[in-house]
Amino acid sequence: MINIFWHRRDIRINDNAGLYHALKSDKPVQSIFIFDTEILSKLEDKKDARVSFIHDEITKLQKQYESYGGQLWVYYGKPIDVWKKILKDNKVSNVYINRDYESYALQRDDSISKLLDSKGSELRSYKDHVIFEKDEILKKDGDPYVVFTPYKRKWLEKIESRVEKGLSYYYKPYPNEQYIDNIHKTKVESSITLEDMGFEKSHIEIPSTSTSQKVIKQYSEQRNFPAVEGTSRLGIHFRFGTISIRQKAYKASKLSDVFLSELVWRDFYSQILAHFPHVEKNAFRAKYEAIEWRNNETEFKAWCEGKTGYPIVDAGMRELNATGYMHNRVRMITASFLTKHLLIDWRWGEAYFAEKLLDFDLSSNNGGWQWAAGCGTDAAPYFRIFNPYTQQVKFDKQWYYIKKWVPEYDTDAYPEAIVDHKEARERCLRVYKEALN
Repeated sequence: MINIFWHRRDIRINDNAGLYHALKSDKPVQSIFIFDTEILSKLEDKKDARVSFIHDEITKLQKQYESYGGQLWVYYGKPIDVWKKILKDNKVSNVYINRDYESYALQRDDSISKLLDSKGSELRSYKDHVIFEKDEILKKDGDPYVVFTPYKRKWLEKIESRVEKGLSYYYKPYPNEQYIDNIHKTKVESSITLEDMGFEKSHIEIPSTSTSQKVIKQYSEQRNFPAVEGTSRLGIHFRFGTISIRQKAYKASKLSDVFLSELVWRDFYSQILAHFPHVEKNAFRAKYEAIEWRNNETEFKAWCEGKTGYPIVDAGMRELNATGYMHNRVRMITASFLTKHLLIDWRWGEAYFAEKLLDFDLSSNNGGWQWAAGCGTDAAPYFRIFNPYTQQVKFDKQWYYIKKWVPEYDTDAYPEAIVDHKEARERCLRVYKEALN
């Protein structure tokens, strides 16, 4: 009889909440990972850098388990089918997981829980991906916060409410290494290659998990300048749990309030998705569904390819297409341009980012896009329309970023602006006003 820990968005052994509770149990722990065909089949790019990254990290994780005398069992298929096979081939007591808050994950876990229950097993879930989840930060009346600043204030108050020897209880790492001997000692090996899944290795470079203290200390001064290495680039590692949010939040609390604030945003958007699941498909503010988007496909294609004639927008889109990354300041500029200048539905842009971003996270991506479109929580008002020219002057004054990604700028090869800024702004204000009044 064994217990099973199922890795999902937590590709690590150290400071892993669900794995910790499994290892403390009274039975040997067998860890597994499933390459989920329900997700992979929707990916059109067979060189998707995220799949390549996950495969590399799972290979590293397998070696870690081997060093402890165990194995990581790796599967490829629909989770429900994989679990039927696991339960047929093994005597399983309980299954341990860390919670995932996206709609597909909730449905998946519910179906697995029912299957386990029918076999006399139990699915036990734990918080690991965030510092505070759905109902841990609420207003006095029990309602969720929908504005970031008071949410952050309450978040910080809770962190400070339980401090032991200078360390908040909520940052405290799980000492998995103390119970590592409880890993199931097995010689049963399982491996899945990228080719087995119909994918190829990507050559897009993945940012390191080691961010210098200098970057974090100077984060507030440097983070808005896309030509500067002023951000952590840790997004993909937070997304797939190759690093611990607790450890990074603790370090941030000592080095940069602004960087810590960015981590609070992750929790904020996660709890918004949990409390208001309709935001996955619809505007948080229902009245914004009345906006009559132009949805010009030719203009959308120009935006996707970085050929709008607005250099800061084009640089951002080209950086995204080439690297799977876009600087956060430029994400706001490009999103504002698509929704406000071109009047293209924010869901089109959200879907494109979801396809391209290494660090794609549903709740944060959705929250950012709805903010840009003016229809979300804590949103920029609809009459705030970024001027791409002034944004460029302010944040890329020497044109370093633009020259890197748009080398043909200021030559005959660079396209004319697809829309006039002043006319686009006036059109946006008119369309939004008509929809909202």
